[in-house]
Amino acid sequence: MAGVLSLLRRLYLSAYNWIVFAGWFQVLFLTLKTLKESGYEHVYSTVEKPLLLAQSAAFLEILHGIIGLVRSPITATLPQIGSRLYVVWGILYSFPEVQKHPLISSLVISWSITEIVRYSFFGTKEAFGSAPYWLLWLRYSTFLVLYPTGISSEIGMIYNALPFMKESGMYSVRMPNKWNFSFDYFYMAIVVLAIYVPGIPHLYGYMLGQRKKALMKTKKE
Repeated sequence: MAGVLSLLRRLYLSAYNWIVFAGWFQVLFLTLKTLKESGYEHVYSTVEKPLLLAQSAAFLEILHGIIGLVRSPITATLPQIGSRLYVVWGILYSFPEVQKHPLISSLVISWSITEIVRYSFFGTKEAFGSAPYWLLWLRYSTFLVLYPTGISSEIGMIYNALPFMKESGMYSVRMPNKWNFSFDYFYMAIVVLAIYVPGIPHLYGYMLGQRKKALMKTKKE
């Protein structure tokens, strides 16, 4: 029975990783094609649907960690996925005024390359039991450049959306109301930006530790 469950787990995770890999590959292809043919102003409108689908699929990774399907700690997975879901749905999708900003291109390219490498690595590992060294090296090395470009683009997009949040009052709840409750989406965004300050070195340090552990383990083997 345990063997059957293990096989089903591997089949599911392999299919999940390769399907999401295909989604991010499409996002990257469309981004580069649009940049070449139309310019950065049209990137978001071109990749919106596959981007929302590919990034939203990552929510399942939180569930994978909760139920023990994977060994990734929730403390590392939740902030990364949560911040990206906030950016794609709470910023890019919600505020059309920022959808033609040049930072969208650097954001999407950084995310896409990172995820193409990550999902292909885990997809190969689940399907064949291991991944080639070059793919493992890419998995634990590309973030050295792509994490700073991606995270700075995320911060830039949130910052650029602030005036439109304040002006529109979108997602804010004003008093008085029957719940006797108020919420200001603009100030929440400022709090999110503040969380990036301690969050960036923490996650970057975590990934550096994971890189060292993974590459040292490979050398010993």
